[in-house]
Amino acid sequence: MQQPIQAYANKILPLHQQQEIVNKWLSERLKSLIPQIMGREKVDIWLVIAREYNEDPVVMTLLPRPAMSARRRTILLFARNPDDSMERLTVSRYGFEDFYKIAWNPDEEEQYECLARIIRERDPQSIAINFSEDFAFGDGLTHSEYNLLAAALGETYTARLCSAERLCLGWLETRLPAELDAYPSLVEMGHALIAEAFSTCVIHPGITTTDDLIWWMRQTMHDLGLQAWFQPNVEIQAQDNQFADFYSGTEQRKVILPGDLLWCDVGFYYLGLATDQQQHAYVLKPGETDAPAGLKAALADGNRLQNIHMEMMQIGKTGNQVLRDTLEKACAEGINATVYSHPLGYHGHAAGPTIGLWDQQGGVPGRGDYELFDHTCYSIELNIKKTVPEWGNQEVRIALEEDAVLANGTMRWLSGRQTALHLIG
Repeated sequence: MQQPIQAYANKILPLHQQQEIVNKWLSERLKSLIPQIMGREKVDIWLVIAREYNEDPVVMTLLPRPAMSARRRTILLFARNPDDSMERLTVSRYGFEDFYKIAWNPDEEEQYECLARIIRERDPQSIAINFSEDFAFGDGLTHSEYNLLAAALGETYTARLCSAERLCLGWLETRLPAELDAYPSLVEMGHALIAEAFSTCVIHPGITTTDDLIWWMRQTMHDLGLQAWFQPNVEIQAQDNQFADFYSGTEQRKVILPGDLLWCDVGFYYLGLATDQQQHAYVLKPGETDAPAGLKAALADGNRLQNIHMEMMQIGKTGNQVLRDTLEKACAEGINATVYSHPLGYHGHAAGPTIGLWDQQGGVPGRGDYELFDHTCYSIELNIKKTVPEWGNQEVRIALEEDAVLANGTMRWLSGRQTALHLIG
């Protein structure tokens, strides 16, 4: 039996304890992941440069709490030495004790002069900076900051600049064991939120609207101390009331009635990590004790597609390969499938391989060509379409999204998945 969402209120830690945990994770990540990723990509120096309120997408994941922005200009420098030892420096007016060594005295030299001197002293052969055509996460260096950097470095070292795209992705997508230990509880809270939303505790058929349900979820997350990373969504399918295509703008009924198939999409941040989930509920008609068999069969097809998708998630495969293999096997089994999964972590639509988009089922050039790595998390997002005999063979769409991890070469759900419709009434 799923606990009510309010039962989790005591699990939400005070802010100072959240800060301690997140900073402990950050310290471990800097010590272990930065050397690993820079070694893997054979990069000597990685620069992350950002200005206050124009932050690079990566920089806030590299700064300890309670930092809420870059300060003036924040420059972080990671240097991999010939003996494989690492230096973590900050060329910034404000330091970050225990995380980065302060390397700049503003009274003695200008900021970019200091940075250029540090680089010349180490004479790196490769200097990675954050620019990327395919991934926003790796494209955070602004044009003006690049110009200042190039002017300070001069021709010799500017010629050694290269893209930090894969460093950014590797840093953001890789999860520590401690983070993976904590992640299932976040996903469990998401399931509890949906279970209560899809119940008579919240829904009064004939009165409650989809907007009411959306704002109940948003307010409940806020009251618990969870941060929604997108506005939740709730939609209705029913006999003669089909689910609208994504972004179609089709006007739909909003009042929830008996006989409706409900769908929701909801996600939040906690401890710096994101959840993202979609599930379905059926509103019982008077005299009914279960959903129509056709709806349950459609959910079973959705679960089967999830199984196929999870089987295809293998280290070294690209997102486009996973998409192709999943759709081919689903088609062979007679499943009308669409797949649009994405990485999950510091962001909801996070760093890593794109595995289809709802409107790009032939693959996604660039973002879909990135490969899967171990110790990474994903939102397995997809839908199936199937006719329902009890609804006059009307087609319904079962859109599911559940959170999973690829760890030690094996895919598993972070905290289970929906295998039966929520029943309301």
